[in-house]
Amino acid sequence: MNIRTALELGAAIRERRRQLNLDQDRLAKIVGVSRKWIIDVEKGKTRAEIGLILRTLDALGISVSLDTTETGVSGANTPDAIETPDIDSVLDRTRDRR
Repeated sequence: MNIRTALELGAAIRERRRQLNLDQDRLAKIVGVSRKWIIDVEKGKTRAEIGLILRTLDALGISVSLDTTETGVSGANTPDAIETPDIDSVLDRTRDRR
């Protein structure tokens, strides 16, 4: 399974919890967190502590493996994702307007 967002991680946790016939309260007790914390994680809230996420995954029998991408970086907020304007084109367009 390829997970890239907190929402996708939450959905995977919810799906596995249901496969194991665990309710949110029981999983919370196993992990040592509140039911509200489980609910928030399953909804994809992004502020969950990584240690608790790993403990939750372990309780559900989910292992984590990391892979690299060819580009090494993904997403629109990266410098590579920002198109650099061609200064000559900008100057030409400016001159044409005069």
